[in-house]
Amino acid sequence: MANNITLNIDGIDVTVEQGTSILDAAKKINIKIPTLCHHEDLCVAGNCRVCVVEQVGKQTLTASCATPADKGMKILTSSPKVRRARKDILALLVSEHNTQCTTCYRSTNCELQTLSSDYNVDNQIYLSVLKKGDTDLDKSSWSVEKDNSKCIRCQRCVRTCAEIQHVNALAVTERGKDMRISTFMHLPMNEIVCTNCGQCIIHCPTGALTERRYYDDIWEAIDDPDKYVVVNTAPSVRVALGESLGLPVGTRVTGQMVTALKKMGFDAVLDTDFTADLTIMEEGTELLTRLKKALVDKEKVALPMITSCSPGWVKFIEHMYPEHLDHLSTCKSPQQMFGALAKTYFAEKKGIDPSKIVCVAGMPCAAKKFEANRPEMRDSGFQDIDAGLTTRELGHMIKQSGLNFMDLPEDNFDSIMGESTGAGVIFGATGGVMEAALRTAYFLITGRPVPFKDLNILPVRGMESVKEATVKFENCLPEYSFLEGVEARFAIAHGLTNARAIMDQIAAGKSPYHFIEIMACPGGCIGGGGQPIPTTNEIRLKRIAAIYEEDAGKPFRMSHENPEITQIYEEFLGKPLGEKSHHLLHTKYRKRNRY
Repeated sequence: MANNITLNIDGIDVTVEQGTSILDAAKKINIKIPTLCHHEDLCVAGNCRVCVVEQVGKQTLTASCATPADKGMKILTSSPKVRRARKDILALLVSEHNTQCTTCYRSTNCELQTLSSDYNVDNQIYLSVLKKGDTDLDKSSWSVEKDNSKCIRCQRCVRTCAEIQHVNALAVTERGKDMRISTFMHLPMNEIVCTNCGQCIIHCPTGALTERRYYDDIWEAIDDPDKYVVVNTAPSVRVALGESLGLPVGTRVTGQMVTALKKMGFDAVLDTDFTADLTIMEEGTELLTRLKKALVDKEKVALPMITSCSPGWVKFIEHMYPEHLDHLSTCKSPQQMFGALAKTYFAEKKGIDPSKIVCVAGMPCAAKKFEANRPEMRDSGFQDIDAGLTTRELGHMIKQSGLNFMDLPEDNFDSIMGESTGAGVIFGATGGVMEAALRTAYFLITGRPVPFKDLNILPVRGMESVKEATVKFENCLPEYSFLEGVEARFAIAHGLTNARAIMDQIAAGKSPYHFIEIMACPGGCIGGGGQPIPTTNEIRLKRIAAIYEEDAGKPFRMSHENPEITQIYEEFLGKPLGEKSHHLLHTKYRKRNRY
């Protein structure tokens, strides 16, 4: 084909499309070139030079990730000159690195450590240009720790924050040996415009960026006989936790995870999917209330309504579009609904003093740690969620407990806030909240299942930047006759760059939608900043497939079918958006500084 070119790599001819990098051309013939600054999610950088190769006939080495393949090129990927250069580059990086490798949180999957071992790098080749052990550690944020002494200045975090999230919380400052990755005006992490999404963490190749870790506090609570420790786990955790424990990507470990948590000493192991189902009941009622006000009462209401389940997205709109906060659903996230009910409804049902309950959330998200500590989240009379743990932290705790995870039998979540539907499960994938909402809303409005095969609303699924769906309501039940013939329009966005596009449309008064789902992280929660590392698009897709497999196997697949949801409204909450549910399950968000 005219757009194809042929080059020779290590004696092998390879034909690729014009514009393909040398790095990707080598991958095509299973030749692995090492990289550090390169990541498939991000734009080409060529910063670290670890991926250099030799182009026959040229004096200087070439960065393979940043150089397009050309017709007739002859490339050597492992010549003596290349190997010496790579070792030299790695040795320089190690010389200024805080090599706490035996105790570093990233010791089992640090890319710098792996390459240093592969190339037999001795950190005494060069004298250190940094003071070893002199850590520049920023622990001011509830969610993200930043350790400059472990930074290799690959700039992945800077590119992630700019390209994927469009936040620009991090930047490169100074030059040469003084170059560093800094925050705005070198302020602490908790004082800058950071959404706490954690995407910088999962793209960092070393331990320079990690989540704030709280598992020592949780172990202390578990060991305290005066505490009753409740844990709830999000849908995305059960399809990713196995990766941290040696299982293939996309393995569902729901039953083994429950067993592990019980053996570790948690007093109750419950399911965040229960409050995901509850979110659908509250959020759906809120949307229908807004639509009725707009269509029947002719009131001016904030439409489209936007989901508020993703704390990274919520903090983003607080910073960047505070004048449009009224478009946010007032619903708390499933995590925070769970905490509020654990210390009221659950405590009452179990006869437990709520002051003795420690409520822990196992989440795929770094921003959930910040969300747990919001002052708004104390409607139970206590801090609703005491600690948020990432999927990675849960994996570490299981390893610390000495359990052989692969040999554990499957168990079920405990009762009372442990029952869920397939709709709750799919919250973990981009489009899942919208699909769950449509399944229940369409049924409640018409008395019939949503008109998609097997309840699978395919238009809202997938990894497109922004997805759209239209549902026409016909033959509505009498109480919803105001929706008869209405073609409701929905949109789904994931990643904050896409969220910005959606919000710019709203700001311009040109949004055609009624309801919008936004998730801060690419792929939704399955690609969250607290998920196992690495996270790539291929991995995200496998986790999403596992989410939908779990949904398909559930006996109930619409939120309103959950018998425990019916029970909690009858026994405790009254009705969706009623006085008690509004007090415990809804909140308000606030304007934050943009700079």
